[in-house]
Amino acid sequence: MKRTALVLSAFALAALAGGEPAEAKGCLKGAVVGGVAGHMAGHGKMGAAAGCAVGHHNANKKAKQG
Repeated sequence: MKRTALVLSAFALAALAGGEPAEAKGCLKGAVVGGVAGHMAGHGKMGAAAGCAVGHHNANKKAKQG
């Protein structure tokens, strides 16, 4: 359980440390939040995948507005 949170945190930090902007905007933030929420429910990987999809969708929606 702690391993999943550690892996997600390490992935997010590695992605943020990179010099290039992410292609999938909103995915990393959504994946971290979804992974933590899914972890609490016993489905960390599914939560991370769903969080990535929702975060990407919201980022695209926000980009079209402004």
